[in-house]
Amino acid sequence: MWYKIDFKKLAVLLLPTFLRKNLITGYIQALVTPISMLYQLWYIKREDNLYKLDHNGQVCYLRKVLNDLFDAELRRIFIDDGNRFKRTYLYTMAENQPHYLGSLYLQPSTSFADTGTDFKVMIPSELNTQTNHYQLIALVDFYKLASKRYTIETI
Repeated sequence: MWYKIDFKKLAVLLLPTFLRKNLITGYIQALVTPISMLYQLWYIKREDNLYKLDHNGQVCYLRKVLNDLFDAELRRIFIDDGNRFKRTYLYTMAENQPHYLGSLYLQPSTSFADTGTDFKVMIPSELNTQTNHYQLIALVDFYKLASKRYTIETI
């Protein structure tokens, strides 16, 4: 491809044949070393950008990216749907509404349909360190759609 260049080899090939001695070849390769190092940095950045472009906010791609970075061997991170519980209201006697509650369960405020989360990122407890937590949040924020809300929970 056009972007795969060996600068040290190219510098030697551009030398005239009568100047291709060990001393001059070593000197030319030493001069080309900074350009070669810059090329390596560019190549790594290019591969990283192509990886980011290959993945998006779909569940399968987001799960793959998270598992590639945090749990490459066991691949235990997965994405689950968010809770969408209906709210239960208590009525006064003047409203003439049924007030039988049945069995109720307490839920956090983020679990309801109007204020809830759209998906949950489920990670194993071994991976939930403080440094990984911030990197995980940044990665999910990078790939998710802007309108989606999420929570990170440990298994």
